[in-house]
Amino acid sequence: MVAPGPSTEQLDEILQTAMRTPDHGKLSPWRFITVDDGQRADFASLLKKAFLAANPDARATQTEGAIAIAHMAPAMAILIHSPQPSAKIPEWEQELSCGATGMNMLHAAHAMGFVGGWITGWAAFDETVRSALCQPQEKIAGFFYFGSAGIDITERPRPDAADKISEFPADL
Repeated sequence: MVAPGPSTEQLDEILQTAMRTPDHGKLSPWRFITVDDGQRADFASLLKKAFLAANPDARATQTEGAIAIAHMAPAMAILIHSPQPSAKIPEWEQELSCGATGMNMLHAAHAMGFVGGWITGWAAFDETVRSALCQPQEKIAGFFYFGSAGIDITERPRPDAADKISEFPADL
């Protein structure tokens, strides 16, 4: 991904569009953290601290690779799964809503002419990173990157539809 990426206003529109996601009970079990250009160095410092705490013998090239996600694209947002207490809505449905929100972020960016990527990786599961970004009950659903295509976009291999689609009654 290369510049230009979405402006602050366009990123806000992407996030607002993403919030129009299936959400049983209207719990909004997700939230976003945007990381603008002026915050990238601080985000990289957090990643470096976390990576070195988990990998004290890491070589400089490993550390550089681990924190590269802080500067991966012109625009960045972090999707946080923020489950809400509910007697009626199980956490599983809230996780699905968060995932749908992430997919809507990508669809919104693509509809605006940008490209996007959703990455988890080590930082999404690192306790130092999680505790710096999340409340105790929350988890990082992913790091989202937006920009313009730097190369021609090619389709990745997909499963054969015949292997994934069946008719009722389903063949198990």
